[in-house]
Amino acid sequence: MALATNDLNAFRMSLGQGIVMMFDAIFLTVITLSIMLSINVKLTLISLIPLPLVSIVATNFGKLIHKRFLKVQEVFAKLTDVVQENFSGIRVIKTFAQEANEYVKFNEQNREYLKANMNLVKVWGILFPLTELLAYLSFVILIAVGASYVVLNIISIGDFIAFNMYLGSLVWPMMAIGWVINVVQRGYASLERIENVLNQSIEIYDKNVDNVTSLDGDIIINNLNFQYESSKSPALKNINLHIRKGESLGIIGKTGSGKSTLVNLLIRLYNVQDGTIFINGHDINKIPISILRKKIGFVPQESFLFSKSVAENIALPLYETDDDKVIKYAKIAEVHEDIIGFNDGYKTIVGERGITLSGGQKQRISIARALIKEPEILIFDDCLSAVDAKTENRILKNLKEVMKGKTSIVISHRISAIKDCDNIIVLDEGRIVESGNHNQLIENDGLYKKIYLKQQIEEKLEEAE
Repeated sequence: MALATNDLNAFRMSLGQGIVMMFDAIFLTVITLSIMLSINVKLTLISLIPLPLVSIVATNFGKLIHKRFLKVQEVFAKLTDVVQENFSGIRVIKTFAQEANEYVKFNEQNREYLKANMNLVKVWGILFPLTELLAYLSFVILIAVGASYVVLNIISIGDFIAFNMYLGSLVWPMMAIGWVINVVQRGYASLERIENVLNQSIEIYDKNVDNVTSLDGDIIINNLNFQYESSKSPALKNINLHIRKGESLGIIGKTGSGKSTLVNLLIRLYNVQDGTIFINGHDINKIPISILRKKIGFVPQESFLFSKSVAENIALPLYETDDDKVIKYAKIAEVHEDIIGFNDGYKTIVGERGITLSGGQKQRISIARALIKEPEILIFDDCLSAVDAKTENRILKNLKEVMKGKTSIVISHRISAIKDCDNIIVLDEGRIVESGNHNQLIENDGLYKKIYLKQQIEEKLEEAE
C-alpha cells in the first residue's frame, strides 16, 4: 500500500516537477553565464567562487536526504501495515478488548514516523537556507570586487548594474539546486524501494515445458521428498503414490503431517525436483503452470472470498458470470438455500474476505467456485471442517456424482469424508504409514483405526447431548 501510494507519488514528483525545475535551472544558468562572460570574464569567475561550495553541500546533503527519506518510507510502510491489520482484525481486537493496547501500538508507530520525518526535515531545513546563503555570497563578492572595477574604469557603471541584474537572475537557479536535490533524492529513494519489489526473482515459472493442453488425471509420485527453506526437517519423506484416472484418494493424518504440503506441490505452489511427480505422463515441471492450474479445481483450507457479490465469487474462474451454472454448483455445494435467504440473494456483497458470512458458508462457496471450473482433477483440502455433519453428508453425496470419471483428492480430519474413497493414505511426520481402502485400514489395527474409533466415540457423545 505504501509503495503504491506514497513511494509512487514521490517518484512521480521527481520525474515531473524535479526534472522540469532542473532543466529550467540549467537553461537559465547557461544563458545568464553567457551574457555575464560577455561583459567581463574575470569578474564573472570571481563572482561564481561560491558555486563549488554549493556543489559540495548539494552532494553531501543529497546522500543524507536519500538515506533519511528511505527510512521515512520504511516507517510509513510499517504504520500502514499496523492500520490495515487493525481494520482487518477489528472483530478479534474487540472480542479480546484490546482497543487500548492497539491504540498504544499505533501511537508508538506513529511517533516513529514523526521521528523519522523530523530527522529528514532537519536536513532539508538546513539545506535550503545554506544553499541560499552561498548563493547570496556572490552578491557580496560582486559588490566588493565590482565596485573597485568601476572605480578603476575596468567596467562602466552601466555594465556593473547590468552584471548585478544578471547575477540576481543566477541566484534563483543556485537556490533551486537545493529544492531539486531534495525532490530527486526522495524520488530516487522511493524508486529503490519500488525496484526491490519489481526485481524480485520469480521462483515458480515455466521452463522448457511440453505442449500439454489437458490433464487426464493420472498422477504418479515417485520418491518425493520436500523440505521448506525455513524448516530444519523434511515436510515429506519418500512419498510414492499412483492415483489412476477417475480414482479418488483420501488423505488423513495428524496436524503437521504434510497433508496440505502434498497437494500444494501438485498445483506447483512450490518447486519440486524433476522426476518426482508425473501427471498424464508428463513431469509436473514440464507442464505449463497455466494449464496445470486451470485443469485442477482446488479448495484450500482457508476460504478467501473477494469483496464482490456471491455470484461473482462463485463464477470467478469463468470469463463471464453464468447464472445457471452458478446456481447449479451452489446447489451441489449445499449453499443455495443459504444464499437465497440473503437480502439480495446471489447479488449480496460478501464484504472484505467474506466477513459477512459464516465459516461454513465461505467453505461451501469455495467448493462451488472450484466445481464451476469443471476441472479434470479435484482437490479438497479439509474444506468441510466448518460444516456440520448432516450438511457434510449431503455435500459428499452430491460430490460423488460430480467426481465420477474425475481424479479427486480429499484431505480431511474426519474419516466420514474419506471413507468411501478408492484408496486412503495415512500420513505421519511426512511419511505414508498406512494405505488401503476403509475396510482394509480398519483391519490393520493402526493409526487409522485409532482415529476412527476416537471419532466414533465423539459422535456418540454428541448424539447423547
